[in-house]
Amino acid sequence: MLINVNPDNPQPRLISKIVEILKNGGIIAYPTDTFYGLGCDIMNKKAIEHIYLLKNRDKKQPFSFICADLKHISEYAKVSNFAYRNMKRMLPGPYTVILPGSKMVPKMMLTKRKTAGIRVPNNNIVLAIARELGHPILSTSATDDSGEIFSEPSFIDDHFGTNLDAVIDGGPVPGVPSSVISLIDDEPEIIRQGAGDISIFE
Repeated sequence: MLINVNPDNPQPRLISKIVEILKNGGIIAYPTDTFYGLGCDIMNKKAIEHIYLLKNRDKKQPFSFICADLKHISEYAKVSNFAYRNMKRMLPGPYTVILPGSKMVPKMMLTKRKTAGIRVPNNNIVLAIARELGHPILSTSATDDSGEIFSEPSFIDDHFGTNLDAVIDGGPVPGVPSSVISLIDDEPEIIRQGAGDISIFE
């Protein structure tokens, strides 16, 4: 099901409809400030397992997830003053921040070191969804079997078909991966350089 949502002013009626799908264990494709992502409510183990199958991914590789804002992050991660100050400058934006996960995060969303990758993308649609859902949304790029990233929501809809409960068309997205930055132990480490300015950490 393709749902057209206004990227500047997401229609509350449609956001509520999408949130209802997530609450019922559904899987969606949605726009971010980097790629289109696949996601579900991170509190729904069955839905997460379905995404592992869709992505053909080893369960030892946890997915990152999207929070609505910095306050939301502090519920799901241990945030030091140093991490907070840096995230305040970076987010919302095209960054994935690695932090120690809190007890609120399901074990399957954490690495062996109990860390998690967290995003607050600069995209009104996905932030509105996460805000209304009240939980983070799993985040992984929408790719085909060869790992090629889909650039059009209609292609995602065609490829995944009934494996997805909704594909949100929020218009074009940049198509560049996020920069991944670890803020563990207050020692910034650039894991991957992608979109966004990382010069503050160099």
